[in-house]
This record gives sequence, C-alpha cells and structure tokens, in this order.
Amino acid sequence: MTVLEKFYTGDIRSLSRIISFVENREEGYRQLLAELYKTSRHSLRVGITGPPGAGKSTLVNCLISEYLKDNKKVGVIAVDPTSPFTGGALLGDRVRMNGFPADGQVYFRSMATRGASGGLAEATNNVNIVYDAFGFDITLIETVGVGQVELDIIDACDVMVVVLVPESGDAVQTMKAGLMEIAHIFCVNKADRPGSERIISELKQTMEQRYQSNECWKVPVVATEAVSRKNVDKLKEKIDEYITVATTQGWLEEHRRNQVKRQIMQVLGNRFQREFIDHLEKKQEFKKVIDDIIQGKTDPFSVGDDLYRMFCKVNNVK
Repeated sequence: MTVLEKFYTGDIRSLSRIISFVENREEGYRQLLAELYKTSRHSLRVGITGPPGAGKSTLVNCLISEYLKDNKKVGVIAVDPTSPFTGGALLGDRVRMNGFPADGQVYFRSMATRGASGGLAEATNNVNIVYDAFGFDITLIETVGVGQVELDIIDACDVMVVVLVPESGDAVQTMKAGLMEIAHIFCVNKADRPGSERIISELKQTMEQRYQSNECWKVPVVATEAVSRKNVDKLKEKIDEYITVATTQGWLEEHRRNQVKRQIMQVLGNRFQREFIDHLEKKQEFKKVIDDIIQGKTDPFSVGDDLYRMFCKVNNVK
C-alpha cells in the first residue's frame, strides 16, 4: 500500500508523513492537497487564542477530554515560536499528549511559525485540509500567543475562543479592537485568582455595548479554571451553542465561503510572487530601475504601473 492508501485507512504514521510533506512544501504537495480536498468533510475547527500565559495549552487538553466523552475524533494543531537553532517548534508541546490514549482518537501536532505573523504557522490551513481528510471531527488550533496580532486565526477556524486571565483586566481597555472583535466566546481562565470578577464584568459590559444590535448571539464570557477542569464543560457547551446558531443563521456557510475566497487569493498571490516578483528581482534591469528612483529620474509608483503593464502584456491579460 502507498502512504496515501494507508492514510485513508486511518494509519497515524502515514498522517504524520503527509503532514510533514505538506508543511515542508515538498515537490507535489499542492497536487496532494488538491486530492485530499475532495475528501474533506468540513469538520469543526475551533481556534484558541489569547496572550501568553493565559493557560491556552491546559485549556486545550481539557477540551480534548470533553470531546472524547462525545466519542469525537480530535486533531490538535499547536503553533509555537520557531527555534533559532533547528527551525522547528520551540516549545515541543507533544509532551502534553502523555495523558491521552495512543489509539488514534487524538492526534497532536506542534508547528513552528517559521516567521509567519498573525499567530499561525503558514502551513496551518493546509494541515487543516489533511486533518479534515483523515476524518477528525474536531480540530483545535492553539496559536502562538503573541496577543493582538493573532488575527489570521479567523481564516483557519469556524469559532474563535479568546482566552484571558484576571491579570489582563487593565489591558482590556487598551487592547486593540482586532482581537476583541474576532471573539465568538471569551474565556477568563484562572478565574480563582484575584481580579477575575472585574475582568468578567468589564468584558460583559464591553460586549453589551458592541453587540447590542445582534440579538441572535451575544458573546458570552465563561469563567474557567483549566487546571482543575472547572467549567470547561460549560465552555464546550457555548462552542456547540455558537455553531448551532451560526449554522441556523447562515453565518457559518458565509464564513466558510469567505475562507475559500481568501484561500484562492492566497494561492494566486503566492503564484504571482513566485513567477513574477521573484523572477523580476533577479534581473539586472530591476536594479537599474532602483538606481533611477534613488537618483530622482522616476518614482516607485510609475515604475510599479509600468511593471504591471509589462506583466499583463507578457501574460496576455486585458
């Protein structure tokens, strides 16, 4: 049997090999993704994001246990900083998996950001496709924990859980709107610590002011203590509740359509970068153009327009 054939039978080693193949962008990875995409079942993707130290990893472990109670097959993607020495995931989070059975019901993958911004590894969306084709019912995606710039997660997930801690209370007022606005659910973890009531109250007040026009879904605030698994079941209930509402209202379908649109644009952008811009930078004429701009003979805007017209002429684009 080939690796792909073993993959379709549920072989974990084949899953690992295919993820590495895709993550490393080996020759033929796009054709493989196209094949896998046809068998995707559109499993639920849950994003867990928030500032460092919020307890996202412990929370993910607790959510895995909750989904296992429902006999769900769970895939986890934990995106970590890149090691400056190996280029791999810095934290090596697979040690967390010791508490779960090795029967294939749970699969954990640490991925390095490899310089990608937005809190996600560049290959996250591609690995999502692999997980989906393998048959996972739920994919939990934990971001690297860089705070306000973790907005790319919205392109990879169906529901976003933003995790904060009581110590984040003062930061709620100054936090940029982006991270606040992508939240479908707020989770105040480590709620046994002082200040938890204040941040919960602030979040609820902020959400009431911002979302009062949306009667179908008011962003809830769930207080948890992941270390003792307290209220993690309530967090899962809110995730399930949101998906039900989003499906009924048509939000989920619209969101996934927008995800596909952005994915197409990303594919086109990567190809344009590879076939035109990278090629252009190697040409001697491009270096001369830079010299002309520096010497005041022309400007970047005019040069950009000229280069675009040249690209259209070469590729017969009207």
